[in-house]
Amino acid sequence: MGRALVSTSAEAADVFERADAALGFSIRTLCFEGPLEQLTLTKFAQPAIVTASIATLAAVRAAHPELGLPEFAAGHSLGEYSALVAAGTLSLEDAVRIVHLRGQAMQDAVPQGEGGMAAIIGGDQAAVEALCAEAAQGEVCSPANFNSPGQIVISGHLRAIERAAALAPAQKLKAIPLKVSAPFHCALMAPAARAVEAALAKLTLHTPLFPVIANVSAAPHEEGEQTKALLVRQIDGPVLWEQTINRMAEAGVTHALEIGPGKVLAGLVKRIDKRISVLSVSDPESIAKIPAFLG
Repeated sequence: MGRALVSTSAEAADVFERADAALGFSIRTLCFEGPLEQLTLTKFAQPAIVTASIATLAAVRAAHPELGLPEFAAGHSLGEYSALVAAGTLSLEDAVRIVHLRGQAMQDAVPQGEGGMAAIIGGDQAAVEALCAEAAQGEVCSPANFNSPGQIVISGHLRAIERAAALAPAQKLKAIPLKVSAPFHCALMAPAARAVEAALAKLTLHTPLFPVIANVSAAPHEEGEQTKALLVRQIDGPVLWEQTINRMAEAGVTHALEIGPGKVLAGLVKRIDKRISVLSVSDPESIAKIPAFLG
């Protein structure tokens, strides 16, 4: 993850060096060499993804300085931190340290095996909320990610998620259990929210250079203290991704770059609003395609 970028971009290499120095261990080595079992632990995966994303952004900005600043940015869950670094709200160093802590706190919030998540296919918000209410039976079961029309992820106690999956077919819904290390974006993450809140309180955050849409409000971050509160709420609140993309589309966005590892967001955006075309950018080859994509 990021190896090809570092071999061709001094700016990308500098991002990895700065992240290593901030963390006190080599996230570069983990990204390039593994071991995979360690890299996929939440406490390491989160700073690794942020570092690789910002390294990609640095390479993009160096290769295409004519692009200037975007009209908007957004990130899905962890990606919100990368978007805020891109907008100058949060430094790379503070971001990787915070998400390292965030990952550990989210993992520690719920004992292994007690939480779960599932994707519910085919229902709108009202249908999925009704399913969760029926399945909860005194436990936590709630929408966690509004990913795209007809795809809403739920999160909570494992038994409640299993009950929701069993109830789904009778309501003409399909439930797909997800392999996750913890039940993210639900009330069970409250201890992690408190840990991140304490860490964010020590930082100075700046007004973004361009609008960054917040996960929990689908509205732009405005200033540092508000951003801290939004990032805390994000941990145990749902990600409003469908609403975020709709907000951008309504504002006239037609082209977007998915910066960093993976192509999941491009697929979600295509299902949300086909007026927005997305290019996934994570290596030198895709960086070279940006001018033609933007026209």
